[in-house]
Amino acid sequence: MENVNYLGLVYGLYFIGSIVFSVLINFIFLRFAQNLGMRGKIDSSNRWSPIQKPAFGGISFYILFLLSFSSFSIFFASDSHFPNNVMLGLVFATAISFLMGLADDAFNTKPLLKLAVQILSAIILISTGTYIEIFSSAELNYLITILWVVGLMNSINMLDNMDAITSLISIIIIFSTLLLMFLSGNYYNIYFFTLIGVMASLLGFLYFNWHPSRLFMGDTGSQFLGLFLAFIGIRFFWNAESLNLENPILDKFILIMAIFAMPLIDTSIVTINRILRKQSPMIGGKDHTTHTMVYMGLSDRQVAILFSVLSMLFSFTTIYIMSVEKALSSMFEVGIVCLFLILFFSFLYLNRLLLKSQN
Repeated sequence: MENVNYLGLVYGLYFIGSIVFSVLINFIFLRFAQNLGMRGKIDSSNRWSPIQKPAFGGISFYILFLLSFSSFSIFFASDSHFPNNVMLGLVFATAISFLMGLADDAFNTKPLLKLAVQILSAIILISTGTYIEIFSSAELNYLITILWVVGLMNSINMLDNMDAITSLISIIIIFSTLLLMFLSGNYYNIYFFTLIGVMASLLGFLYFNWHPSRLFMGDTGSQFLGLFLAFIGIRFFWNAESLNLENPILDKFILIMAIFAMPLIDTSIVTINRILRKQSPMIGGKDHTTHTMVYMGLSDRQVAILFSVLSMLFSFTTIYIMSVEKALSSMFEVGIVCLFLILFFSFLYLNRLLLKSQN
């Protein structure tokens, strides 16, 4: 009991302190670096916001990630909880992702260079022991890991198209992971501590990113978050060890579909529409599912709330079933797939309808 109380005190104080730190550091940046992350004249045809705003919110994410990683040993002396290779791989992969995003915010780098760095980030994770393990073939596992990391990094980047959306969805995914770890008794480790720090950084940033925002996370934030969330997905969902899975491959795909529902739906719809229009999916535009909701009459804030509620519906229901049943029942999986497909085709239909009416 004494150990549990100590953990609760440390985690609680660190969480609150990290939120305060995030608010303060973003306030300081906002006060003294008004032009950081602004790229010349804004392209109003591709960007949702018609106003240029600083895009350095992601710096606070990375600082608190590093702070969490480095300070874990201060509170917990035993290094038996420190998985060197895996965590060091995450540190190196997030470092190059963060630097790539920072360079993109500053210089608007080429898409191929960004793709190369994303692939390199995935390779670093694989080489340090973090990869999806669902097939008997190592090569297939490595390939799907690269596709997952690159795909989610681009998905989070694409989802960052409106105030607060990416921040809220990322908070929900991280909180769902923390909840799963807590309910399974897996909360005395560096992963739990780091997740708390990053979630706190997002909550502090949300104060400045809520509509009407004063600050964007930029590619600095979305590239870091994409890599970090991809790592979470691999370690706690793709390779979930606490589940009794009858059909491991299918069950894990459905699990990922539930936890990462909104980024997957938005990215899939945008990619399909742009390919059909013979446009590059990598180029920005106002054709996201979030934009569709605004065209239908919702405000930016209402869209953020709607996407958060949908994400929580998927994630929290799944975590509850996992914690109670220790497995995903066939009926539950059918329900998740049906809800996912209903949302996907509804958003796709509305999106296509609005795009046709605008042409």
